[in-house]
This record gives sequence, structure tokens and C-alpha cells, in this order.
Amino acid sequence: MSDISFVRTEMLPEQAPPTAASGPIKWARENLFSSVTSSILTLLALYFLYYILSGILPWVFQSSWTASSLKECREAVSAAYGIEGDHGACWSVIRERYLQLFYGFYPSELYWRINLGFVLMLVALAPVLFNRLPRKMLWFSAVYPFLGLWLFWGGSFWTPVMIIAGFVVGYFAFVILSKAMGSLVGVIAAMLTPVIWWLLLAGPVGGVLHSIIPLGIEAVESAKFGGFMLSVIIGVTGIVLSLPLGILLALGRQSNLMIVKTICVGFIEAMRGVPLITLLFVASTLLNYFMPPGTNFDLILRVVIMVTLFASAYMAEVIRGGLAALPTGQYEAADALGLDYWKATRLITMPQALKISIPGIVSTFIGLFKDTTLVSIIGLLDPIGLATTIRADTNWNGVVWELYGFIALMFFVFCFSMSRYSMYLERKLKTGH
Repeated sequence: MSDISFVRTEMLPEQAPPTAASGPIKWARENLFSSVTSSILTLLALYFLYYILSGILPWVFQSSWTASSLKECREAVSAAYGIEGDHGACWSVIRERYLQLFYGFYPSELYWRINLGFVLMLVALAPVLFNRLPRKMLWFSAVYPFLGLWLFWGGSFWTPVMIIAGFVVGYFAFVILSKAMGSLVGVIAAMLTPVIWWLLLAGPVGGVLHSIIPLGIEAVESAKFGGFMLSVIIGVTGIVLSLPLGILLALGRQSNLMIVKTICVGFIEAMRGVPLITLLFVASTLLNYFMPPGTNFDLILRVVIMVTLFASAYMAEVIRGGLAALPTGQYEAADALGLDYWKATRLITMPQALKISIPGIVSTFIGLFKDTTLVSIIGLLDPIGLATTIRADTNWNGVVWELYGFIALMFFVFCFSMSRYSMYLERKLKTGH
């Protein structure tokens, strides 16, 4: 007798979902063609992209990489593709001058110092950016600024040692005077003693040590710095220093101490109310009038100081916004736990404020890095300044889009990397509600 039951005794194999209900087709239907209006706008956008790329891509790829002048480049493009030379890119200028765009006029036999310095910079930044790395690497992160200074500028090995010694002297002054005369006197001493050490004692002591143990490498003057190397030095230094300064200014602006609050508010408003280019002119010209006669204050150092102070003012407002966004209960919880001001700030309020402020902080960093191109106006040869110098050469007079396009691409790589890291950090710190 045959089995005519309606109960299935075997499971059917899994079937793939309908094509229109999954994968790229589903995404396109939901995001690009979800309605008549959306479909029309999508088609118009695709036509616009086609129109733009059909004009740009032939210019990019129908180009010359081997010419030694703009004239030869246009002749090579015409012979190879049968078009007018100005309708094809002349990437030969990048092939010939890329070292200058990256290193400026730094001596070619010393490029290894720049390369080593940037590799060590990445190693120093790694434990700061990624907490999965061993925390012991932070010691190298703390030492690297002085090591990098010595690698880039050269000179006596004892110069960065004397700079580090200034911080050590300030720390001991803080510890000793805080116990003897109070924390306020200790903080003032910690700020003043390093300055006194650097201005009066660091030079003579370093000279004596160098005469006893002459350690050093060839010195390179700042006038030979340029290109992306200069932009990275100014940008990274400003980024690293502006964050802690911005935190202190933000806390000072919310302080109950009238003098501290007034100073911080005045500094922030003064810096935010003046264009950066004005401060750069102050750094390049006026600052020397306030220095003792015969003082040689390096121009790049002056620019770094002004850029850092400018960025720290904006950073302070970003962080103050993060502090203002915290619920009042967080401050009350810190008081309920019996924490003093500094412990509550370090353990409870500031970590949350920094987390909230991540987009604004990274946006300030990106703006600071792009603003390093303004130094070309005061005579420093950043990539924009070098592009002008290259175009002044008779062989390359008339090259515009290739140079500025390459510079724009490099800045995009740096800034896009920072924005991606920002998104990674937001995802990593994201918590449920």
C-alpha cells in the first residue's frame, strides 16, 4: 500500500534568497532606485560623473613620464596619442622633482635621517593610537620628540639631553616646593625652573659635556627644510601639543579661580579672533623684536609655537563643548565618591568629554594639518611654496595642474587617514545606552 501522508519526513535543502532581495541589487533598489525621484536623481548623478570622468581620465592617463621639460612632454603626448600636448598630463615633473617635494632642499646624503625619523615617529604614535600595544612603549613615545629633533636638525647629542633635563628639573622643583610651600607654589616653580634652565644653564652645561664627550651628527639649518617633510613636522607637532594645552585651557575657562579663568578666556578669545596668517607674520617678523639682541630663534620653531597656540585655542572650545554635554549627574557622582577635582577630572569627566568630542577634535587636527600650507606666505618652502619654485624653472614654466593635483592627493591621503582613525575610535568607544 503506497504512503500518501502529507507530513514531510525530510528537510528541504537551504535555498538562496531571491536575487532582488539580497546583495547589491537589494542595496541599489533601497538606496538608489527606491522611488521615481530617487531614480531620476541617481541617473542624473551617474551622467554627471560620466561627464566629469570622461574629461579627466583621458588627461590623466594619456600623459608623459619621461620628458625633461614641458615642451618635450607635450611633444611626447602628441606623438604617442595624436592629441595636443596640453590635453594630456605631464607627470614627468613629478618624476623629476618628487624628492624635492618630499624633502625640500635637505642634503640628499642625509635623507636616511628623515626616513628614520618618520619611521620612529610612527612607532612612537602606535601605542598612543592603539591601546593593544604594550604600554611600556609609551616611554619611547615620551622620548621620541627629543630624538626626532636631534635627527632632523642634527648637532650635538647633548642638546636634546639638556631639553629633557629642563623637564626633570621642573619635576623635582614641583615635588620639593609642593611639600614645603604648597601646591600652588610648586606649580609655579614647575613652570619657571625649566625656562630658567633652558635660557641660562642648558647651553653652557651642554657645551661642557660636548667638550668632554663629543657626540653629535652633522647639523642642518632650517632653511633647507621643505616639502611634505616640513608640513608633517609642523602638523604633527602642533597636533600633539595642542591637545594637552587645549585640555588645560578648557579646564581653566571653567575654573572658579577668577585670575585663571580670565587668563584662559582672554587667551582663547584673542587667538580665535585673529587669522592664523597674522600670527605667522608675527612669528616670522615681530617676534624677534621682543627677543634679546643677538638671539637666534629658529623660524620653524617660532611657526610651530604659533600654530600650536592657535590650534590649542580651538581645541579648548571643542573640549569645553564636550564637558558641557556631560549630564550633571556625572559631576554629582564624582562628588559622591569623595574624589577631589583632579581625580574626578582624570577618571570620570574628562574621558567622557574627550569621547564626545572626538569628531570635533579630529576636525581641528585635519584643519591644522591643512593650514600648514600657509607657511609658504612667510618664506618657508612647504609643498605649495616648492610648487611655485618649480614652476619658476624655465623647463617647467606652465605646469600647474600636475603639481597641485599631486600635492592635493598627498594631503588627501593624510587627512583621510585621520578621519578613518576617528571613525575607528568612535566605533571602539561606542557604548550602549
